[in-house]
Amino acid sequence: MTFSLEGNIVDVLNKSVFKGVISVDNGIIKSIIQKEVSSTQFILPGFIDAHVHVESSMLVPSEFARLAVTHGTVATISDPHEIGNVLGINGVKYMIDNGKKVPLKFYFGAPSCVPATSFETAGAIIGVDEIDELLKMPEIIYLAEMMNFPGVLNQDETVMKKIQLAHQSKKVIDGHAPGLRGEDAKKYISAGISTDHECFTYEEALEKLQYGMKILIREGSAAKNFDALIDLMHDHYQNMMFCSDDKHPNDLVVGHINQLVKRAIKKGIPTMHVLQAACVNPVKHYGMKVGLLQKNDSADFIVIDNLTDFTILETYISGNLVAKNGKSLILSVKPEIVNNFNCSTISEKAIEVIAHSNKIRVITVEDGQLITRQIKADITPQNNRLCSDVSKDLLKLVVVNRYNNAPPSIAFVKNFELKEGAMASSVAHDSHNIIAIGTNDADIIAAINIIIAHKGGVSAANKEFNSILPLPVAGLMSIEDGYSVAQKYELLDKKIKDWGCTLASPYMTLSFLALLVIPELKLSDKGLFDGNDFKFSSLFV
Repeated sequence: MTFSLEGNIVDVLNKSVFKGVISVDNGIIKSIIQKEVSSTQFILPGFIDAHVHVESSMLVPSEFARLAVTHGTVATISDPHEIGNVLGINGVKYMIDNGKKVPLKFYFGAPSCVPATSFETAGAIIGVDEIDELLKMPEIIYLAEMMNFPGVLNQDETVMKKIQLAHQSKKVIDGHAPGLRGEDAKKYISAGISTDHECFTYEEALEKLQYGMKILIREGSAAKNFDALIDLMHDHYQNMMFCSDDKHPNDLVVGHINQLVKRAIKKGIPTMHVLQAACVNPVKHYGMKVGLLQKNDSADFIVIDNLTDFTILETYISGNLVAKNGKSLILSVKPEIVNNFNCSTISEKAIEVIAHSNKIRVITVEDGQLITRQIKADITPQNNRLCSDVSKDLLKLVVVNRYNNAPPSIAFVKNFELKEGAMASSVAHDSHNIIAIGTNDADIIAAINIIIAHKGGVSAANKEFNSILPLPVAGLMSIEDGYSVAQKYELLDKKIKDWGCTLASPYMTLSFLALLVIPELKLSDKGLFDGNDFKFSSLFV
């Protein structure tokens, strides 16, 4: 197919804007001619999400693509870590195969930490041999986030073998080291780890930039670090990128990387700096075969109204028009169902906690952050049992092993502010066991058991209401149309907020309360875990 577009051409590589005509033939830009034209639209390279777990959208890659292209996204750096924890190497291959069914350019990594730790039960192991197999695949272009930073610092044999395989394959290595500073950060980076998307303070990110790392500004549904880090882009734009990391479907309907671009420009960051981070740097760093609006490049570009509002008028990938005026032109693909879900329903008796003490350790969440804090709190037993105390905002947290029948683990959490009912999810980073929180045991059990009955989903329950958004693909993703999934998720999200929850993204926040590799206090299916000391901790003080 041959066609031409005219308008204001934004040449990010050469930091110039000029009027002209772009000619495309068979998916390749054949010519860019500078000339006076009447069109006032702007043509520029498409946006790239430099680190995303597609599974967190609750959509398979083909449905994720349908939504993302409407916002000018043409490619992603995707870590299939979530499905890897459930199904191993076959889960990674599932994501690759499904992604190939649509035009969006998915670039996948080899998950480096499956399971993330030995302190939880995952559905699979991706060991050294599996990493070797994955890195030999052309579809795998990097070693995905090395979350086991203690393993790097302590020269763990398995961790270092995986890193060495990436070096031998000449594929870059992504990092994950929240709060790591000083000599420890230097040692981590010296292993060849090139990026970090976990910085949550300006000082931490600046230090890592000075040590030679590339920093990704993350703004997802739960973790929001844009405001803390964006001012670094004035001086360090050449070594920064944008990413969402984890984005729920209702948020993806509203926007993607385009939102960060617009916000950055409004913050006073020069337009070309912002576009280099959003369009160019990921292509250069990862060696992506994504066009940058140059002659002989792949025709991957977007058309917008102006360089302030950034309204996406059209999105092109390999010369194909994939979105126009907010409407996706990619057709839905019916996905295959794959899963690993083997537990039985549980009873209220299973989550009873005998009161050995009135003082307990409590996980406290921070809205917009993945890190948690721990406090010590007094709780009044009921019939020698510890139950949720809504008056003190001390709510029972439960994690159930979904791969085998095993006793649930119990903790307490603060700052959800839930006043009634319960919520549960089989999306629980990183092993994706079932996680639930609630104001009473009966509702917690109802929310958990409906998920078990459907072999995956997110749910909400009280005495009058018990509803689920089923996620039959690995207990992580839906098989439905992305917009329908977003709408159903929105209803559950609203229900939880109607019941009092004050968090911006309750289900996303809940899903990270089992993520042991991010401090301070988390809960796995095996027990309460201190992320600072990297060992189990007692509920009772």
